[in-house]
Amino acid sequence: MNATLDVRPVDTPQAVARVAELARQIWREHFTPIIGPGQVDYMLEKFQSAEAVTRQMEQGYRYFLLARGGTEVGYLGFRLEEERLFLSKLYVIAQRRGTGIGRAAVDFLCDLARREGARSIDLTVNRHNHGSIAAYRRLGFSITGEVKQDIGGGYVMDDYQMRRSV
Repeated sequence: MNATLDVRPVDTPQAVARVAELARQIWREHFTPIIGPGQVDYMLEKFQSAEAVTRQMEQGYRYFLLARGGTEVGYLGFRLEEERLFLSKLYVIAQRRGTGIGRAAVDFLCDLARREGARSIDLTVNRHNHGSIAAYRRLGFSITGEVKQDIGGGYVMDDYQMRRSV
C-alpha cells in the first residue's frame, strides 16, 4: 500500500455529485462487458445518480468517498440493518484496483460494524463479476445464497449473496 486510505463522509451535495461522477466512470468501464451498456445506463440512473444517492441517504444509507494520496479513487455505501451491515456499494477506479484499497475499505467497515453492534457484513455481487467475487473471497466473504431481482426496465439483477463475520 503506497499511502493510507482516507475515508471521507459524503455529507454535501458536491460530495454526492462526486459519487455519481465516479459511478459513471467505474460502471461504464467495469460493468459494460458484464451486463451491457443498456443495463449499465439504466442502473446508473436508478441506483447511482446524485438523485438516487440522495434518496438512499434519506433512507438510512451512509456513503463515503475513498481517497489515497489526495485523489478520490472510489466510494462505498451501506446501511446498518439490525445485526448486519449491508454493503450496497464498494467501487474503486480501474487504475487503483489491486492496491489494497478494497481491503482498507473492508477493514474500515468491519471496525464500524463492530462499533455499531453488527455481527456481519452482507453484500450482493453479480454472479458473472468473477474478479470482484474473487476479491471478496480474499477479504473473507463467502457465498451464502443467490438472488434474482427484477429491477424494472426489462432488466434483472442476477447476484450471489455474500457474507463476512466481523
